Amino acid sequence: MISGLHANWAWVVIVGNGLAGAWALAAHKVVSLRTRALWWFTGLAQVAVFVQVILGVVMVSRDKLEFPQFHAFYGFVSIIAVAVIYSYRMQLKGRTYLLYGFGGLFLMGLGIRAMLVGMG
Repeated sequence: MISGLHANWAWVVIVGNGLAGAWALAAHKVVSLRTRALWWFTGLAQVAVFVQVILGVVMVSRDKLEFPQFHAFYGFVSIIAVAVIYSYRMQLKGRTYLLYGFGGLFLMGLGIRAMLVGMG
């Protein structure tokens, strides 16, 4: 049950952060895309990362599973990346859309990498 949810939720993380990142990059150039909905969507996409890692930790600890060597690493790096992105928002005030744009795409890439490593 949790294993299937963890596998399917990976797509929510990957697609959600990819879309949020692309939207933020587009909003850097197109002022009309700078809406409150962008920030809600970005926040939900980033919360999805935490949900994914929690599902993985519960699955491994409950079922005593072994996971591929770097699979968990990419999950925890994703959590750290969300924290770093959030912490730099004030220093990069004039480039917030670029920060969250490239940050979202980076999170998407980490999710893809974790998925590929997890399949092996």
